[in-house]
Amino acid sequence: GVWLYVKGKEYFLNYETYPYFKDQTVRAIQNVKLLHSFHIFWPALDVDLEIDNLENPEKYPLKSKS
Repeated sequence: GVWLYVKGKEYFLNYETYPYFKDQTVRAIQNVKLLHSFHIFWPALDVDLEIDNLENPEKYPLKSKS
């Protein structure tokens, strides 16, 4: 998985829940932007997450099927 440090907190994005990070380069994963103080965006991967998704995963039961 991938560790993410945002606004003073650490989050672990495991590959089972977030498979779009699994086969990516370190450079693509490290190219991440925080927009509007709650929106996390990986432009090279076209992946968008909100901090609330990471803090309250039970509210977002849908998972990627890729």
